[in-house]
Amino acid sequence: MQSDIDGPLPPGANPDKRLTPAARRALEEAAARRAAGGDDTRPAEEGGPAGPEPTRYGDWERKGIAVDF
Repeated sequence: MQSDIDGPLPPGANPDKRLTPAARRALEEAAARRAAGGDDTRPAEEGGPAGPEPTRYGDWERKGIAVDF
């Protein structure tokens, strides 16, 4: 179990496992980024493919013909 010597556990840490300094630092940085928020709204894609993301599923469809890479 993690001791309180290093301070309270950062959000997302498993209380039953010991954190390395690098893991603690990474969790603290991630929590700071989430807390800072920021504007993550992006403009909609223009002229992109309709339906599921083709780079994720490995196919492109053009004029009814599916092409695998």
